[in-house]
Amino acid sequence: MKIGIDASRAFLKKRTGIEEYSFQVIKNLRQKLKDAQVTLYVRPGEINSSVDNFAIPENWKVKKINWIVFWTQIGLSLEMLMHPVDVLFIPAHTVPMIHPSSLWMNNFLKLFRGKDRNFKTVVTVHGLEYEFLPEAYSRWERFYMRLVIKKSCHWADKIIAVSFNTKNDLMELYNVPEEKIEVIYEGCSFYELQVENKKNGDNKEQDVLKKYQIKNSKYLLFLGRIEERKNMLGIIKAFATLKRKYLIPHKLVLAGGFGYRYSDIIKYIQNNDFKDDIYLTGFIDEKDKKEILKNADVFLFPTLYEGFGLPIIEAQSLGVPIVASNNSSIPEIIGEKGKATLVNPKNSEEIAQAVYNILSDKNIRKDLVEPGLENVKRFSWDSCAQGVARVLLS
Repeated sequence: MKIGIDASRAFLKKRTGIEEYSFQVIKNLRQKLKDAQVTLYVRPGEINSSVDNFAIPENWKVKKINWIVFWTQIGLSLEMLMHPVDVLFIPAHTVPMIHPSSLWMNNFLKLFRGKDRNFKTVVTVHGLEYEFLPEAYSRWERFYMRLVIKKSCHWADKIIAVSFNTKNDLMELYNVPEEKIEVIYEGCSFYELQVENKKNGDNKEQDVLKKYQIKNSKYLLFLGRIEERKNMLGIIKAFATLKRKYLIPHKLVLAGGFGYRYSDIIKYIQNNDFKDDIYLTGFIDEKDKKEILKNADVFLFPTLYEGFGLPIIEAQSLGVPIVASNNSSIPEIIGEKGKATLVNPKNSEEIAQAVYNILSDKNIRKDLVEPGLENVKRFSWDSCAQGVARVLLS
């Protein structure tokens, strides 16, 4: 069986949620697809240079598709036309116009490769946030994402949704048949880690904190893209309440790359009474993420809508108590009630109160940390890849 995988996002130097999903799934598929002929399609040049150090099985290969603009719809489509595969897997939303299950392409493949062969296209959809928060995206982004994801859902034989919430959104908004959707949870890079004692003198911790200009003090942490849909203003308002009303000594660390209309968030911080206590780190390297996370007293994730919410389980795996939203997929990922404090993300006073309760009561903290560590066991990249392999080979 010939399997093609769009790996154009997997080997970026700066990976966020979807890129991390692509990398981890491909990494763990190496053991699941040992008997298949697998081709990883990547973009040319420096953007995917890390693929050169990625060990692959003998029957796998990496192919650089030399196309600059519309890489998926033109470059990958031409590759499918000239060198067709039996199964094409798209880890991130966008199926090319020409793919194995295109009607004419499918008939062509069966004519030359046999009528009994199973040709199909599989795509992972990570969420429809743009449908629920249109104001948090540019007009072009909304148009493009709605167009390509709708088309991808129509073209694909099987859709992998990263949560049941996303599955329900696909069924309700895009009328995707339920039997076409398979829910496979994402995993956690820190899955096998246990809570570590926080040593003030740990050199690596201090080096990482210094690298991102985080002063040696207690802090609350948000990890993700710095943009409107992540509820940055709500988090900053809650922090100001905590400083003003409860006089907490903590700093607020906002860790992540800048997203849509981030300049509005920067201006808001600059006009805040506690601007000197708010740190913007920029993008966090994957190798540094663990140190930043495990040193936080509380992890804040009261975002406005999420298809999955990977940072939640990363924080839980390191024993960090969480204050998160009570909407979208987050309660599903958190698990049973009590594994995190869930709040209305649009109520900054409620966010502040939830954080203060954790900071001021060790029992509340303990009651969140221990169930959180247990919850993380539901998520592993190995299990995720096993599910993806089953869909590809079925």
